[in-house]
Amino acid sequence: MPNMMQLMQKAATLQKDLEKAQNALAEKAVAFSSGGGMVNVVVSGDGQIKSIKIDPKVIDPSDAGMLEDLVLAAVDGAQKAAKKMSTEEMSKLAAGMGLPNLMR
Repeated sequence: MPNMMQLMQKAATLQKDLEKAQNALAEKAVAFSSGGGMVNVVVSGDGQIKSIKIDPKVIDPSDAGMLEDLVLAAVDGAQKAAKKMSTEEMSKLAAGMGLPNLMR
């Protein structure tokens, strides 16, 4: 049975590695577009929406619902891509430490 000091050191190392991975994820970003590139959303690896770009050609005051749908689709896609990136990065960290997946 490993001694308590070894376990504490391993836990401290894991905590530092997790913090590094989370900081690195916050610096990374993914982009997603909808409407054939008319609406583009960028989300950081920690899930923060960084930007939304809307092509003026898609802005039709008589059809706000279409623009709302395009924005929603782009945001949803970008957030899913960011979550996938986060899961993959954390899984690499977990595998390197000999642990099961940390995120699912």
